[in-house]
Amino acid sequence: MNTHMPSALRRAACVFLAALLCLSFMAPTVAEAAVTQADIDALKKEASSLSSKKSELKNQLSALSEDKDEAMKKKDLLDEQCAVIQEEIDNVNAQISQYETLIAQTEQQISETEEKEQAQYELFCRRVRAMEENGTVSYWEVIFKATSFADLLSRIDFINEIMDYDERVIQDLKDLQAQLAEEKSALEESKAAQEEAKQELSSRKAELQAQLDEAIALMKKIQSQSDVYQDTLDALAQEEDEIQAQIVKKSQELAAQQAAGNNTSGGNASTGVVTSWMGSGGYMWPEKASKKINSPFGSRSSPGGIGSTNHKGVDIGGVGYTTQVLASKAGTVIVSQRSRSYGEYVVVSHGSGNTTLYAHMSQRLVSAGQKVQQGQVLGITGSTGNSTGPHLHFEITEGGIRVDPLQYLTGYVKNW
Repeated sequence: MNTHMPSALRRAACVFLAALLCLSFMAPTVAEAAVTQADIDALKKEASSLSSKKSELKNQLSALSEDKDEAMKKKDLLDEQCAVIQEEIDNVNAQISQYETLIAQTEQQISETEEKEQAQYELFCRRVRAMEENGTVSYWEVIFKATSFADLLSRIDFINEIMDYDERVIQDLKDLQAQLAEEKSALEESKAAQEEAKQELSSRKAELQAQLDEAIALMKKIQSQSDVYQDTLDALAQEEDEIQAQIVKKSQELAAQQAAGNNTSGGNASTGVVTSWMGSGGYMWPEKASKKINSPFGSRSSPGGIGSTNHKGVDIGGVGYTTQVLASKAGTVIVSQRSRSYGEYVVVSHGSGNTTLYAHMSQRLVSAGQKVQQGQVLGITGSTGNSTGPHLHFEITEGGIRVDPLQYLTGYVKNW
C-alpha cells in the first residue's frame, strides 16, 4: 500500500493549513470595552441619585432627632413631676404616721383616764359602804354625836366636803375623758384627710408614670427608626463612595484613551499624556478643553467687582460646566473642600513646598490624603465661590511662593 500522499493532495492540504493559520492571525482579539463619557455620566447620575437619597435620609434623621429631643424634654419634665409628687406622698405619709402616733397616745390617755375615773368611783363607793357597814362613821352617827350645834354643822360640812371632792375628781376625769375623745376625733379626721390626699397624689403619680412610660417607649421607637435610617445612610454612603471610585477610575481610563488616541499628533508614550497639553517644568495643562487665559497672574482689574486685584494664579476660560479638571503633576491631595472665595477647590502637594491649586469647580472627585497621578481627574469645572462665570482658577506654588503658571503653560491664548 502506498503510504505517500499524492503531490496534488499535499499541495491542497498545505494551502488549507496556511489559510487556517492566516485566519487565526487575522481573527480580532476580544478587548475590554472602551470607556465613554456616557458611562461616566451614567455613574454620575447614579451617584447623584444616591446623594439625593442620602439627603432625604439625613432630613428624616434630623426630624427624628428633633422628635427625640421633644420626647426627652417631655420625659425629663415627667420625671421631675413624679419626683415632686413622690416627695409630697412621702410628706403625707410622715404626717399620717405622726397622726397615728398622736391617736395612739390619746387613746392611751383616754384609757388611763377611764381607769382613774373608775378607781376614784370605786374608792368613793368603798368608803361609803365602809362607813355604813362598819358603823364606825355613819351619817347619823356624825349628826347625833355632835356635842353642839356648831359641832354638828362642822361635821355636816366635813361630810359634804368629802362628797364634793369625790364628785369634783370624778367630774374632772370625765371632762378630761371628753376632751381627749374630741382630740382623738380631730386627729382621726386629720388622718382621714391626709389619707385622701395621699390617694389623690398616688392616682396623679400613676397617671404621670403612664405618660412617662409612653414617652420612654416613644424614645425607644424613635431610636430604633434612627438606627435603621443610619444603617441605610451608611450603606448608601459606601455605595456612593464605590461609584465615585468608579468615576475616578473610568475618568482616568478615558483620559488615557484620549491621550493614546492623540499620540499620533505628538504624544508622549512614556507618560500617556498628550504632548500638546504638556507644558514645561514637568507641568501639564490642568484641563484639555481650552488654552484661553481670561485673567493673568499678578495685578489686574477686579472682575465683576468681586475678584482680587492681586491675582494669585491664572483663570482658564472656555471650559463650561462639564470639563474634567486634571492634576498638573503627580502628588498628594492636601486640601479638598469649599470656601467662600475659591468655591469648590483642591490643592495637590508635589513635595518641597511645591503645590498646585484648582478652584471654582462644580464638583470635587478626590479627597484629602489621596495620591493622584499626573492627568488624573480631580473634579469638574464650574463657577462656585467668587466667580462671574465658568472657568478654572489655577495656581502654582514653588518653595512656598506663588509663581506665574504661564511660564509653564505653553501655547496659551491671551484673552484679556
